[in-house]
Amino acid sequence: MKYLIVNADDFGASPGITRGILEAHADGILTSTSMMVDTPWSAEAASLAGSAPRLSVGLHVVLEARGGAGADHAGGWSAEDVRAELHRQHDRFVALMGRAPTHLDSHHNVHRDPGLVEGFLELARSTGLPLRGHSPARYFSRFYGQWGGESHPEHVGVESLQRMLETEVREGITELSCHPGYVDPREPSTYTVEREVERSTLCDPRVRARVEALQITLVSFHDLARLAADAAGR
Repeated sequence: MKYLIVNADDFGASPGITRGILEAHADGILTSTSMMVDTPWSAEAASLAGSAPRLSVGLHVVLEARGGAGADHAGGWSAEDVRAELHRQHDRFVALMGRAPTHLDSHHNVHRDPGLVEGFLELARSTGLPLRGHSPARYFSRFYGQWGGESHPEHVGVESLQRMLETEVREGITELSCHPGYVDPREPSTYTVEREVERSTLCDPRVRARVEALQITLVSFHDLARLAADAAGR
């Protein structure tokens, strides 16, 4: 069986991004998202998530680069400070949402850094939550419309996503990350027009038709533990 989690990063980054993510879930193939907990719009995003009970919502950890004495890890973070900050953001998520996150990942995938990953793994172990790249879900990141300082909206268009579904979704569980939304000047990212293309693509009926034709089952992180246990029991 082929299972696909479609996860949108940056929930709560701005009202426009939050709205686009919720639309891609309601009208498209998006099944999951990851929330930033320290933006001026995090509380609003958490409240709006209540209207989408099937949407799994994880923690999108943000670690900005810093300096100072004892900063012996990537981005200027000490191991102790990384652990403390990750637990703080986790607790902030619980306070906003009234429940634990369904999964863990990070802004710009900083948890992949060798100097930071152990702190993330410790949080994953202590909470029992799946961490991107360290869970039964294979992570696929190439649905992205910008690189080398140039925009490539065609790479997140309908035809491109259809090809990815055909060639990259294998037997087992795949997580496809995405960044849909609406252009919003309150969010300072350079990834703007591409977000709107992603949203339109995820909601395009041709994409859902390809998912069905390829016999891919859309799931979320709500389903991950059950699917992994079923696979282990075979």
